[in-house]
Amino acid sequence: MRRTDPEGHGPVRYGPPLPGQGLPVPPGLAAAAVGAHTESTGGGPALLDAACAYWARRGLPARRDLTAAAPGAPALLLALTAALGGDVLVPRPCAAWWAPQARLLGRSAFHVGTPAECGGVPDPYALLETVRRVRAEGGDPRLLVLSVADDPTATVAPPEVVHETIEAAAGEGLHLVSDETWRDTLHEPHDTVLLSPAEMLPDRVTVLTDLSGPFLPPGWPAAVARFPDNDTGLGLRDRVLDVLTALGARIAAPVAAAAAYALHEPDEIVGRLTTAARLHARVAAAAHHAVVAAGALARPPRAGRHLYTDLGPLRPALIRLGVGDAQELEDFLTARLGMPAPGGHRFGDDLGALRVRLGTGPFLGTTDEERSASLTSPEPLELPHVERALSLLGSVFEDLRDDARRWESPR
Repeated sequence: MRRTDPEGHGPVRYGPPLPGQGLPVPPGLAAAAVGAHTESTGGGPALLDAACAYWARRGLPARRDLTAAAPGAPALLLALTAALGGDVLVPRPCAAWWAPQARLLGRSAFHVGTPAECGGVPDPYALLETVRRVRAEGGDPRLLVLSVADDPTATVAPPEVVHETIEAAAGEGLHLVSDETWRDTLHEPHDTVLLSPAEMLPDRVTVLTDLSGPFLPPGWPAAVARFPDNDTGLGLRDRVLDVLTALGARIAAPVAAAAAYALHEPDEIVGRLTTAARLHARVAAAAHHAVVAAGALARPPRAGRHLYTDLGPLRPALIRLGVGDAQELEDFLTARLGMPAPGGHRFGDDLGALRVRLGTGPFLGTTDEERSASLTSPEPLELPHVERALSLLGSVFEDLRDDARRWESPR
């Protein structure tokens, strides 16, 4: 990743994945990609039908004429934002790529605080206050983007929180985009209840799923969207396709074929997804234990492949080391850990808050062989490369804790 503003405070531009990044590609997925021979704007019939079947298995019936596909979730969100018009509301923090889509179109993106128990979903009272303030200042909020299985915070919003937020959004006439990219990566699937906003408010929710990451390897861009089953949804889908066509946003034939194969969820894909979710859950839990033991704050990770950490309690030690904001914290931890540690300001958080998002992927190894071993090992945390990475994380945070205690103690 590299910075894209003159002062170095972001946003971050994520370049193409480096060779060998990610877990191994399943043979069936690779074979589907090799055998492809068509491409289309909005997705071909095979991909759209596979997406409809995927959602139907999750209690969200879908129709081909109310489904679209694009080369990546950013392209789909950009098209949705252009089609809906108006200003955009997002939680604070949120996925790094959400707000730039609105700003690229000349729209304003307003961040809304989240409840204490989770990220990804705005606090309903904060949402109402923000909408009314924006309108009073002449703005035109029309779209709320949220995520019940959240990146960056790795939390899963409780159904009651989702319900209250959806009611507030509906009362203000907002359309919702529910980013459900990480819904199939729950760390404790039998103990975690995930409820899609589309189940609560089917007439006003568009579901967005990025397939690159959970289902497809990094660098294979594909995403699908499910629109409401009404005239509004039909019109919105048509406008989204118009935008995608104008952009030339065609999903590449090999990627579309691989995406369709993955969305049919053959045993090979389901097994790999389940194994990967279990692996990332174990690494995330170990990383969470290490940072909390050192005095930092972090909600327990419940889904996805990240850990969002607040180092505010360690501020005295960090100040002594010349770290006073999220950008400086990003630089410090990236250098100390030898892995990306993007600051919370990349995700719409306050620059002055000492927060970072740590990814679980870098703990799994730096070579194809190490990542394969991590995926197949019955005890991945005992593998030397995983153990080294987690030990380094623990020692860096422990040093900060010890320094903070020493400098806070009376002389």
